[in-house]
Amino acid sequence: MTRIDFFFNVDSKLSIVAELAEAAFKKGRKVTIYAQHQAHAQSLEQSLWQANPTAFVPHCLANSPLASQTPIIIDWQAQLIQDDVLINLQAEQPTSFSRFLRLIEIVGLEEADKVAARLRYQFYRDRGYTLNCYDALGNAV
Repeated sequence: MTRIDFFFNVDSKLSIVAELAEAAFKKGRKVTIYAQHQAHAQSLEQSLWQANPTAFVPHCLANSPLASQTPIIIDWQAQLIQDDVLINLQAEQPTSFSRFLRLIEIVGLEEADKVAARLRYQFYRDRGYTLNCYDALGNAV
């Protein structure tokens, strides 16, 4: 069954995505970052190049010819090339999330983001998934 982790109260989604992607890569995991749209995916791609100047985090967009050989894919069209780790940045749950070993949901500080996350949380919980929650502000969850 897919492990689902929610990271709440994240002030910089780009920063935490870069941290999670780098950590997963160091552990030999493959990651798909599911962006909101193409411009968001391109912004994520640029931020990964700049996130940690002393680290190499190999990544590309899902429509790149190198996507099948690259450990970190940034997708916005649900091409879903691999099935290890999925970081969801869309407002709704990905339709094929259950094929992944791990799903990471990132929730920002904006109320609209929290409302959408509550719906996703309820969706997963109602289907019997165990949900792990982490508060970026250090509050009890």
